[in-house]
Amino acid sequence: MSAVLGSLIAVLGTLLGSFSTYVFQQRTAARTEASARAERLRLEHLAACSGFAAAVTELKRAVVTAWLRRSDPVELGLALAEADRLGALAETARVRLQLVSGQPEPLADTAFARLDALRGAVDVTELKSHEAEFAAALAAFITAAAERLSASHRAVP
Repeated sequence: MSAVLGSLIAVLGTLLGSFSTYVFQQRTAARTEASARAERLRLEHLAACSGFAAAVTELKRAVVTAWLRRSDPVELGLALAEADRLGALAETARVRLQLVSGQPEPLADTAFARLDALRGAVDVTELKSHEAEFAAALAAFITAAAERLSASHRAVP
């Protein structure tokens, strides 16, 4: 009888050990998966932020080029076509950023809106002033994005 009782205790101990191992492995796997998902989202957000910053910077360059070539109709036409193409890419990058972040991006919208002022500059001094405003708006976006990305990196378990 004691041999049966000993065997029963051994079997129950083995089952309890197997079950507890299973539970701990499931928790570890779920935590690892959540951490990996959070890191993938952070990297996607980083790519969207940097893609937007690059696209809007290229658009600024094209807008300034068009402004500088406004006295030559042929050169202006080519520069405006390039600015239009880059404007579409920047708008796409802005939409992607909003989709990835899942929230409005007012600092990105501000930087994007500053480009309109560049087009309407009446002289080089005003153009440079608008360029500085654009640079400040873009820097504010980059700073806020870096802080948000850094915070999300610290939050990853």
